[in-house]
Amino acid sequence: MRRGRFIALEGGEGTGKSTQVKALAAELSRKGLDVVTTREPGGTAGAEAVRDLLLSGEADRWTPQGEALLFAAARADHVARLIRPALARGQWVISDRFLDSSRAYQSASGLSDEDLLTLHRIGSGGLLPDCVLLLELPAEEADRRATMRDGGLSDRFGGRDGDFHQRVRDAFNRFAAADPDRFCIVPATGSPEQVTEALVSALSDYIS
Repeated sequence: MRRGRFIALEGGEGTGKSTQVKALAAELSRKGLDVVTTREPGGTAGAEAVRDLLLSGEADRWTPQGEALLFAAARADHVARLIRPALARGQWVISDRFLDSSRAYQSASGLSDEDLLTLHRIGSGGLLPDCVLLLELPAEEADRRATMRDGGLSDRFGGRDGDFHQRVRDAFNRFAAADPDRFCIVPATGSPEQVTEALVSALSDYIS
């Protein structure tokens, strides 16, 4: 059986990842592909329990090191119980965030990329998406959309200050520049339908 494909949608707050995961999955399903959608942190019962620990509570509930360990633990369960089995069955897995979000957000908190990649190698065998679709928006528009989405009730990460989120955006751009074969930057400024069309186009080499 042919191995499935693993696609991650990445980007900062307010770029429309969750909306586009659903829309992209629907388009790929219409093309005859067997698609599984998931998210990080989360995707399995154990990882969803860790998600609640990570996203709720006060901003200083966890140290950056504690956050990184929790993310790595959730991902290890997610990879072992959902992602690898689905790929082995020949399914496409589309995830709302994966490793590169941990790299961006935890590096913005001061952790080294080398340490984060080591945690991923230990916990998840170093699994990487076949393609990372990085949704990109100007900071002002991303902030406006995130505010509308959250209604003033952000989680522990969304509620951090503008300097933090700029560091996250900068980190994603560094990753994309360093690994152009794996990353594809997709502008998220158009209508949802236009963005979905651009995402499907970016995957054309994998679909054919």
